[in-house]
Amino acid sequence: MGMAADFQHRVEVVTGDITQLSVDAIVNAANTSLLGGGGVDGAIHRAAGPRLREHNATLGGCPTGAAKLTPSFNLADRGVRYIIHTVGPVWNRPDDADGIKLGELHEDILLASCYARSLDLATQHGCRSVAFPAISTGVYRFPKPRAARIALGHVRGHLTGHELPEKVVFCCFSDADAELYRQIITSHRR
Repeated sequence: MGMAADFQHRVEVVTGDITQLSVDAIVNAANTSLLGGGGVDGAIHRAAGPRLREHNATLGGCPTGAAKLTPSFNLADRGVRYIIHTVGPVWNRPDDADGIKLGELHEDILLASCYARSLDLATQHGCRSVAFPAISTGVYRFPKPRAARIALGHVRGHLTGHELPEKVVFCCFSDADAELYRQIITSHRR
């Protein structure tokens, strides 16, 4: 089995609520305070319960592009062992920056770092499966196609060199977002 086939075998795209997944670790698109917020961040805090916020209050926050691992608290009932909190960059540019090569923008590098640091933590803690939301694409306005290409590129790079995680799930908010990921994965077949 070639690398491309192995990559496709180890990556799954789903639509829905990341807190409903049964994976070893779920990644939270957090803010720098780590104390909860809107979107996925709020949903994960609600599902994990108030002990998560209490625990995170002791961590001193998290810089953009970094990641911190915590217990899953109430999500343990679903088989989730850890929550990996990562802080994506805010997109403050006027457009999709189509003319600018991927990886040339500071935001690209920070978003890539979110995926790399999260995968490193998952691997270090023996996670066989990890689920990611589309980091920075909500209120942080990172263009979705650009974010998806960065996410998949970094996940592919990690999986190429590591046994763990065995499976990476991209949990998308809508079917349209999921379709975007599937198209990029299919284009990697070559």
